[in-house]
Amino acid sequence: MSSGKEDHFEAMQRLILPGALVLALLMWAVASLLPGRVAAAEQDTKSPAVASASSADTRETSGYVGSKACAACHKRIYDEFSATHMGRSLTPVTAQLQATLPGPASIYEENLKRHFDVFFRDGKLYQSEFDIRSDGQEVFRDTRQVEWIIGAGANGFGGLVRRDHYLFQAPLSFYSRANNWAPSPGYEFGDYGFNRPILPGCISCHSGQPKPVEGTNGRFEDNPFKEMSIGCENCHGPGALHIQAMNAGSAHPAAEGHGIVNPAHLTPALANNICMSCHQTGDIRILKPGKDYRDFRPGTPLDNTLSIMMVPPTPQAPPQKDHLEHYYSMTLSKCFRASAGQMKCISCHDPHIEPTGEQSKVFFKKRCLTCHTEASCGLPLEKRQKEASADDCIGCHMPRRDVKTILHASITNHRILARPNEPFPDVTFQQTTAALPDLIHLNPAPGEKDDYIPLLTLLQAYGELAETKPEYVQRYLTVLTQLERSEPGSGLVQAALGRRDLRAGSYQEAATHLQQAIAIDSSLATAFADLSDALFKMDRDQEALPLLQKAIALDAFNPVLQKTIVLRFIQIKQYAEAKAAMKHYLEVFPQDSFMRQMLARAEEGASPK
Repeated sequence: MSSGKEDHFEAMQRLILPGALVLALLMWAVASLLPGRVAAAEQDTKSPAVASASSADTRETSGYVGSKACAACHKRIYDEFSATHMGRSLTPVTAQLQATLPGPASIYEENLKRHFDVFFRDGKLYQSEFDIRSDGQEVFRDTRQVEWIIGAGANGFGGLVRRDHYLFQAPLSFYSRANNWAPSPGYEFGDYGFNRPILPGCISCHSGQPKPVEGTNGRFEDNPFKEMSIGCENCHGPGALHIQAMNAGSAHPAAEGHGIVNPAHLTPALANNICMSCHQTGDIRILKPGKDYRDFRPGTPLDNTLSIMMVPPTPQAPPQKDHLEHYYSMTLSKCFRASAGQMKCISCHDPHIEPTGEQSKVFFKKRCLTCHTEASCGLPLEKRQKEASADDCIGCHMPRRDVKTILHASITNHRILARPNEPFPDVTFQQTTAALPDLIHLNPAPGEKDDYIPLLTLLQAYGELAETKPEYVQRYLTVLTQLERSEPGSGLVQAALGRRDLRAGSYQEAATHLQQAIAIDSSLATAFADLSDALFKMDRDQEALPLLQKAIALDAFNPVLQKTIVLRFIQIKQYAEAKAAMKHYLEVFPQDSFMRQMLARAEEGASPK
């Protein structure tokens, strides 16, 4: 006969199970089948099983010297670029910057049911998230220092906070058009508090030289950035050899192999690859095995490091996204197609300068007139000057549209329409191949076939897509079966096979695959968690629990893992440990009202009657 305490915790378990485990399935797997994507996201798609010998240490000495070293000889360009939005993409919060920031502010976000404050104290910027009971008492308050501002204000800016060497997005951002603070991008899906990690794939495009710790979920070195904002070397490559050659008096450093890259001298494909590394997202971006975002070097094929793919559009579902789809939109323009692929991003853009207002109209019209003439426009000049865009080529032909993924933001449509509502060209719906009928490979390396993508890359791509598109599940499983035969030594493959068997109820087979995955790569938190799950299913609790604790140690800010260990402690009737796990969870995730209610129930059940 169970005690009252057991009855209470068993009742609580039934309450937690639907919320926690359903959330786990949503966040942690794809239809309970797709660990390839999970393992990939956990380590930013790096597979140590086939990793190269590169490391943060070797990258530190890989020739990057920082933009200030370039300024010694290129001061005018350096000064102009430093004033652009890219040149101010990430800045530390200083007393000088603080004077330019809006605030303080207090808001209540109805969708999240949360209060937020933005305030300054002792020369530092802070954000607070808190909840208040109906009697006016605070339920919790979480206050964190914002150490960096990300974004230069074109559409707004957000903040980064640091916790135990991890970087996280601050829950509030400032939106320029609305002139107010509101939840940061992503928080429309839920209240992440100060626990939404900054991943290498994001920060590599918003900073100059970030220093993430490989194989982790948001952890960075003690000094997270070798260079703060996007700098010269992001587009021109490492500058050390070039500086050495110039200092030695070399007349032609480039000819001697010491030159940095000038995108204007590259082929269109390689020049566009530099821009695509940040300005083209597609539907999926998958790192090649053993690669890191810092491995890409301007002047080399982007596909050697990162493959960008998208779901083929159809006439019923044509392309609609503008945000960070600039290259793809450009390829659908008549201008690009008429150039036989010779048009580059830098045919129109000069990344060193950022004209605004009337300067912008004049600057881009001049670029248009390198291919067109005044007579090219079907409207008479007098009529054009009376239009709202006032003879502004891009105002008419590249209208700005609202960005659905960022609140209060708009961006230029790079399809360069000849007239409003111009239909998409036929080629839009004819970009797949017989070998790759369900994806478009946007950045094939020059000389490679458009449909050549390694199986391990495809596995991760299909796994990611299948999270929201069930039609890709079978393709994922087919590729996984192929990889089981061709690459059994990959930790990612073994982890995926283990997840597949775990969800099929084949627990011993799952455990065998997952043990192999861990033996190949001991940094896979999801493999430890899945192996723990398999062993729990086989009633091997004493072996299972340490594996789950190892997963948490590897991924310290993963809410699903920490909810799971609460459940495990309850299932094995270790109630004191369950309460301690709840308390620790709320120290890390104080915004979780559901877990706070469960802890209150646990405390109530432990109180004497």
